[in-house]
Amino acid sequence: MEKQALQDHAALLVIDVQKGLFTKSTPVYQAKQLLKNITTLIQKARSQGAPVIFVQHANDKTLVEGGRDWQLHPDIQPVDGELIIHKRHGDAFVDTPLQSELEKMGINLLFVTGLVTHGCVRATSLGAIGAGYRVKLVSDGHSCFSKHAAQLIQKWNQAIQETGAGLIETEAVDFI
Repeated sequence: MEKQALQDHAALLVIDVQKGLFTKSTPVYQAKQLLKNITTLIQKARSQGAPVIFVQHANDKTLVEGGRDWQLHPDIQPVDGELIIHKRHGDAFVDTPLQSELEKMGINLLFVTGLVTHGCVRATSLGAIGAGYRVKLVSDGHSCFSKHAAQLIQKWNQAIQETGAGLIETEAVDFI
């Protein structure tokens, strides 16, 4: 089902920027810059009237729902009225109300950011494309905690782009 209309109605998707992912033995690659880029995107979306949607992953091992590690990073916090989607799968469209919420808001374009590049960012980007949304992956707005992070980010930027997503840097994002 194609969700492309004459005019884009964009939202920012902030995937799994949770405390526990910043405490791994291998740190999040360029964590400080990543957080700066995502907070810039959040501020820009809010100032331009675009919805900001926070996605929060839970599992039974490290991101136990309600636990400290499951909480969103202190730099990345929703304001009243912003949507928070709780998920248990890599793809935020699986077993969540994300798609129905996007439809209610008339969203057809998603700017994707967050953690981790080759996990939930990849899965949700592909899920969004499969559901007919236009996707712009913020190339400097996602990361992972791997000693090969730079190569993984580059690889998945290209692979996700090849599936139909656009690539855009934080500085160039415009929600209007």
